[in-house]
This record gives sequence, C-alpha cells and structure tokens, in this order.
Amino acid sequence: MPRWDDLDLETEGTGISKPLSRQVNLVGSMLGQIAEEQGGTALFEHVEGLRALCKEAEQEGDPEKREAAARRIAALDQDTLERLLHVYTTFFHLVNQAEQQEIIRINRERARASGPSEWPLGPGTDNGSSDAEPRPQSIDAAVAYLKGEGYSFKEVVGFFEQLDIQPTLTAHPTEARRRTVLRKEQHIADLLSTLRRPDATPDERAETLDRLYSQVAFLLGTDEVRAERPTVREEVEQGHYFLHGSIWDTIPTIHRDVQQALRRHYDATAELPAFLKYRSWIGSDRDGNPNVTADVTRWTFARQRRTTLEHYLDEIDELRDDLSISTRQLTVSDALRESLDADAEEIDLPDDVERQYQREPYRLKLCYVEERLRTLIDEVDDTDVEKMAGGYAAADLLDDLDLIAESLHDHGFEEAARSGELHRLRSLVKTFGFHLAALDVRQHSGVHEDTVAALLDAGGVVDDYGALSEDEKLEVLSEELQNPRPLVSRYADLPPDAAELMEVFGVIRAMHAVDPNVVGSYVVSMTHSVSDLLEPMLLAKEAGLGAVEDGSYQCPLDVVPLFETIEDLDAADDRMETLFTHPVYAKHLEGRDGFQEIMLGYSDSNKDGGYWMANWALHKAIHALGVVCEEYDVDLRLFHGRGGTVGRGGGHTSEAIQALPPVVHNGRIRMTEQGEIISFRYALPDIARRHVEQLVDATLTATANAQDRSPDENPLLADKVSMESDVVDLMDHLAEEGMSAYREFIDDPDGWQWYTAATPIEHISRLPIASRPVSRASEGEEVEFENLRAIPWVFAWTQTRYIVPGWYGTGKAFATLMEENPDARDMLEDLYENWSFFRTVLDSAQREMSRTRLAIAERYDALADADTSFHPRIVDDYERAEDAILEITDQEVLFDSNPVLKKSIELRNPYTDVLNLLQIELLERYRTSTDDAEREALREDIFLSINGVAAAMQSTG
Repeated sequence: MPRWDDLDLETEGTGISKPLSRQVNLVGSMLGQIAEEQGGTALFEHVEGLRALCKEAEQEGDPEKREAAARRIAALDQDTLERLLHVYTTFFHLVNQAEQQEIIRINRERARASGPSEWPLGPGTDNGSSDAEPRPQSIDAAVAYLKGEGYSFKEVVGFFEQLDIQPTLTAHPTEARRRTVLRKEQHIADLLSTLRRPDATPDERAETLDRLYSQVAFLLGTDEVRAERPTVREEVEQGHYFLHGSIWDTIPTIHRDVQQALRRHYDATAELPAFLKYRSWIGSDRDGNPNVTADVTRWTFARQRRTTLEHYLDEIDELRDDLSISTRQLTVSDALRESLDADAEEIDLPDDVERQYQREPYRLKLCYVEERLRTLIDEVDDTDVEKMAGGYAAADLLDDLDLIAESLHDHGFEEAARSGELHRLRSLVKTFGFHLAALDVRQHSGVHEDTVAALLDAGGVVDDYGALSEDEKLEVLSEELQNPRPLVSRYADLPPDAAELMEVFGVIRAMHAVDPNVVGSYVVSMTHSVSDLLEPMLLAKEAGLGAVEDGSYQCPLDVVPLFETIEDLDAADDRMETLFTHPVYAKHLEGRDGFQEIMLGYSDSNKDGGYWMANWALHKAIHALGVVCEEYDVDLRLFHGRGGTVGRGGGHTSEAIQALPPVVHNGRIRMTEQGEIISFRYALPDIARRHVEQLVDATLTATANAQDRSPDENPLLADKVSMESDVVDLMDHLAEEGMSAYREFIDDPDGWQWYTAATPIEHISRLPIASRPVSRASEGEEVEFENLRAIPWVFAWTQTRYIVPGWYGTGKAFATLMEENPDARDMLEDLYENWSFFRTVLDSAQREMSRTRLAIAERYDALADADTSFHPRIVDDYERAEDAILEITDQEVLFDSNPVLKKSIELRNPYTDVLNLLQIELLERYRTSTDDAEREALREDIFLSINGVAAAMQSTG
C-alpha cells in the first residue's frame, strides 16, 4: 500500500478548494487501487478509460468521445459492467462524504472568525463581545439582527417563546441506500474529519489512513441494493437511528446556542420552552401503505417509549457523575430535602445505594428518578398500550430536574444550574418527553368515507352514505357528531378495511391515554370537502376518543386537511372558511383554543400542474389561508409537505421560509424531512446542527419582520416590489402558460408510453427501497400517470437527467410573456431583484436546469424507440428557458451566481455520464433478452445503476 501522505494529491485548476480537492483525490486514489486489487488491471483501465472519454467529450465538445465510451461499454460482459457500477457508485458515496466534510470545515472557519472564544462569564460581566460579524444564518446572527433592529431583550425572548418549529420525518421511499451503507459512509466521514485535525500526530494520521483504506475497501465490497423491501419496523429503526443519534444531540446544542447568543448581545439569559420539536410519520402514515397496520403503530409507540427512557438512563448516569456535591461541603434546598423524604416513602433503594449517596443528595435524587424510569421501561408492552397508562410522566421528570436546578442555583452553583449536563437533560426532556417524536397518522379521505359508510349502514342510519350529496353528508355527520350513542357495539362485522381503520383509532385512543403528546396530527390526504374532515372526527368519536358534552363533540385530535392538487389549493381558503363556520366544527375548534393546522402538498401539486403553477398556487393558497385564519381568529400552523427535490418542493429550506407571505409568519411551522434528505441533513452532527440553526434563524427573523410589515406593502408579495398592481396578473399568466406547456406534454396520449419506455420507471417501481408501493393502484391494476406517486415520477426523470419536474414549462411561460408584453422583461428583472419568492423559485429552476444533461437524456430517448419522441419538445423548452433566465438574471451562463455548486456539477458530470451509459446498456440488454435468469440478473444490475445515479445526483425523488 502506498504512503498516502507522500502522494501529491492536489488538483490544479479544478475550481474547488484545496482541502476538498485533497480529500476527493485521496479517497479516489484509494478506491482506484482497491478496484485494481480486487478486479484486476483491466477493470481499473476501464474505470479510467471511460471517465477520460466522457470528460474529453465535455471539454472538447466532441460527442464522438461519448459514443466511443458507449461502444466500449457495449463490448463488456455483464460481470464487468456490475463491477464498474460498484466502483463508480462507491466513488460518489466517497465524494459526497468529502463534500460534507468541506461544508463542515467552512462552517467551522466562519464560526471561528465570527467572534471571541472567551468563556462568557454571565450577566453583568464582560463577556468578551467584539465587533466580529456573526456567522451567516446562525442563531447568533439572528439575535444580532434583532438587536440591530432595535428589539429589546424581552421582545426577543418573546419571539423565541412564540416559535413552534416541527420538522417531520417521513418514510417516503426516496432513500436508495441501505442502512449498512449509510453507517459505513458515516465511519468514513469520521475518519476524514480526523485527517483534518491540525494537531494529529504522524502516527495518528498513519493509523487513520490505514483505517480509511480498509473502510473504502469494505464499502466497495458491500451490496448496494437490499435483498428485499424493508419492513415498516425496519423503517422505524432507521428513523430512530437519526432521532436518537444526531437529532438527540443537536437539540441541547441549539438551546445552548440561543443562551450564548442572548448573553453575547444582551448580557442576559432566559428560561425558554422547547421551541423545536420533532414529529414522525414512520410507522403511522397509512396513506397508500397497507403494511402500516394498527399493530405496527402500536409497536412503534412502544419502541419509541422504551428507547427514549433507556436514553434518559444513560443521560442521568452522566449527570450523576457531575453532581457529587456533599452536604459536608454545601447545603441544598428544603424543597429538595422534602422531595427526597417523599421519594423514600414510595421507593426502596438498595441499601448499598443509600449508604453510598447518604451525603450526596443530588446523586440520591437521581437514583430515585432512575428507579421510576426503570419501572416505566418494565411496563412497556408492544401489544397492549393500555398497560402503560399512568405513573411517572415526562412532566414529573422535568419537575425533578427543575428542583435540582433551583437548588443548585440558590446554593452557589448558578452557572452549573443552567449549563452542562443538567441543561442538556432538561432540554432533551422538554423536547422529546417520553415519546421521542409525536406520531402523525395519515389516511386518504376516500378510506374514511368508506368506513363511515360501513358504520352508518351497520347502525341502520344510512344504507348508501357514499351516494349522498355533500349537503346531505354534512347533515348526517352533524347529527351523529352531536349524538353521544355509538353507531355499533363492535367492529367485527365491518368490512376488513373498515375494521382495521377502527382498530387504528382504538390504538390512538390508548396512546393518548398514556401520553397526549405521543399523538400528533390526524392528516386527511386528498381533502376535497368539509365532510372529509368531519368523517375522521366521527370515527374518533366512535372509537371513544373524545366525548359529546352539551350537544357538542370535543375531539382531542388535531384533524388536519391536506390540500394537494391545483384545484384544491385554489379552493383551500373557501373550504376552510366553510369549515370554520360549520357549527359542529366551530365547537371542536373552540375546544382546541382556536388552533388549526393545515398541510399543503408540494409533490402532487407539481405533478398536477407543473413547476410554475405549483409554486404560485401554493404561494397564493398560503396567503389566502393566512388571511382567512386571521379573519376568524384561528391560530394557524402551516405544515409544508416538501420533498427532497426541487420538483417536489425541495431546495433551500431557510430561503423558502423567508419567502412565505408575511401573514403566515407567526412562529409556527412544520415541514417534512424525507428519504435521502434525512440522511443528508442528519447523518453527521455538524451538518445537523447547521440545518437546524438555519431553520431557527429563518423562522425567528421572518416572525419578527412580519410584525413590522407596512400596511402599504402588498401582503401577498412579502417584499417591496415595484408595479405591485400588475405583479399578480403577471404571475397568474406565467403560471398558466407554464401549466399549459406541462399539461400539453402530460396529456398527450403518447406521453405516458414514451415516459415508460424512455425512463427506468419499470425498475424503480420494483426497487426494494421502502415498504410503501410506488402507486396508488390496486393490486393487479395497471400503473398509469394518474395513480403513480409523485416520488417515483420525479425519481425516473432524475435518472435520465431530464429533471423535467424541476423546470419544464419555464421556456414557454417566459417566452410567451416577453412576446406578448414589451414591459415583461423589465418587470421580471425587477421581481428577481426585489422579491424573495420569485428569486427563490427562479434560482431553483436554473439549478435544476444546470443539473439537466440533454446529451445524456437524448440517449434515453433513443432507447425508447417510440413512435413519438418528446425529446425535441423538452429541448425546445429548455433552450427558451435558458435564454429567458440569462436575460432576467444578467448572467452569461446558467447558475453563474453560484460558482461553487456550478463547479461541483461540472466536475461530477463525466463520472455520472459513465453511470448513465452503463444503465442504458443494461436497460437495452434487459429489453432484448428472452432468458428469464438473465433478465433477473440484469434487473439486479439495473437496481445498482439506479442507486449509482442517485448517489451521483444526490437526489432521487
């Protein structure tokens, strides 16, 4: 093995930083040697030769070089193709880890430059503040901004108390990597981090390099593709890996960052509530996933409770090591002594424990706490939730910790009372309780209707509820929701699906009885009418959740409408107004203190209306919902169902938050974290912290700015833009033209046939990456555009490098506007300069266009061999969009405004091109083969190629 420290691993002229260049070349060199060792010289030569051909094709503008690469691939046997796929896929896994390390390095450098490192001595002392600028988009920067705007300490604390930020982990199938691969990547990331340490000794570096070499070899030898689909329980374990890992550790850090920022800028601190909490759909989201049963949700709750309690035992062990204070040295509060006396009456500690800690009251108190937690762990039952009801609650644990903090504060340990392990544990309990992450339950509105119909039929109320008009349904539902008697005495005679759903509501009731915080929202997907919200309320009533009192039903659940299609987004405010004024729902809302959560779907709106219509329809809907909620004095929390890719609402989260209409900037916000986005944001602690602090920074500053919005500003536009009276009309026209282009493509009778032939959607639908089916089609029913889920729809477009959902329609929309209106260009330039929403949407589109690779996409079009090719139509819209965007943004080349990311895309392209050429060859062989065994082997390699392209593009769906 070579001595890696002796190699010249710098790359001149790459346009990327030397630290990143060095790490990429280091892991690349290691991978190349390992590939040669394992596969022979011929394999290594293929790896290098194909990369060189694709790189020359790009640099020299010579497509023949790419053709030569394709011919070389076509001449290889399948075993060699598979080995090449492993090497190239592993390369991108390594590059992705190196890039994350570079992000961490840059953030740490900015942090070091942002201010003093002296220990802050606390209020009333010199805390070492300086004139250094805080690191951008940090909590320190947010607090500095608020102080600069003239807000007092009390007002800033008030803003923090107003915050209600709830990222939500979903099980949507967009993470193509196995957990084994993710863990190996994290190990490699840790080793790369060690190599960055300036104080590492030569021996430490040598050992780290040897371990890195071994880990790269192990990664190359690991199966990329799962042998079979993961179960829902395995998905739950995957979610817990992040929740109990980096997320668990990040929360106390964020709370500490807030306290340090307040000290630095206001020389004061404050006790703050848990302004950031996590939710989860994993194990409870039933929409379209028959594998999420009532038993699975019951097990998920038990699993979360047990592991969380076990983690608290570990945390208390750490805290007990600190609190060795003896009564021979200092006194403690009377309240703590009284608490210990009460504990001794209830709990018998082992004699040796009492003797050991007889002079150490804080440690003794923590022993009593541990005994209570162990009792709770023993009571956790995976099959019977009701056995867990009662006893010591999270609020009781927090009270005990507060008691310790107050005693420390009053007896000489003021700083220790609000920092260190005690502060960490209190932050964790406030945030995670005993439930870890509140579980949302989601189900399709049609399933509720069918179950209500079955109940009403069994109860002899209505024999065909589904045939009723909306007004008739509301009449029946209103009457039943005010009637305390149940419709049926048992559910055994109901159809299987209805009986299963009623069992789910029974589980929700039982979980709520154990801990109301464990049940989050009940989300109704495809909400089209008021009855869609009243139906699950009736099902909850039937399950004994809530009660009818004084003729009105009080439901303890937050029943949340999910508006997803363009039509539903357009009508969302009218539907909510109808709901708010419905007598039964108004009483329910009153019982919820006027609180209403509303979810918006980004994926299906894009799939339905295209890129510009989806973004504009969502923006208008958000504004309209904010207005109607203000009108009816409703406390709104918006829940943004954002996907990972731009075509599904992805992109820079903090920019998206800032660009929301001011009327909804009330401090409350939820957003989904999906698939590979979870692992990207939360696999490494430093990246997790950066992501979370950006969420807090954006929400905090946007909330403050919304307080001061001028009545003269257009509330829909958020920013001060000129020609406001014309902007809405212009955006309506832009969205309509974009949707027209998109629907012309989607609605073409030949479009679906071309899409299925030109993309690997057939294989994506079989890729074992999640428990949920890719389609809403019933078993045996043919998958069509209408029932295909948005994730695989986007996934397939990304694989082919068209990335249509992230930009298509932009060309026609802008070209039409500029042709019809001579002033349109000036207006669009003004909007890009002054309106954050428009700039964010346009920049996201040009980023996706920069990632689009039409020269590669054209080869997928040729592979389709369809009677009608849609490639020319896509190219035409791309070229028109490119011309328009360059005019509007005053750039020479797309994405010049972000040179770092642009350069990253350019450097990745040759390697990604090879993966695409390998995939196309495999698809062609699969389609022409007649041997079942050969086709099965080819399918496995196609799966591997899909994972490889996903790693290269850093996105799936």
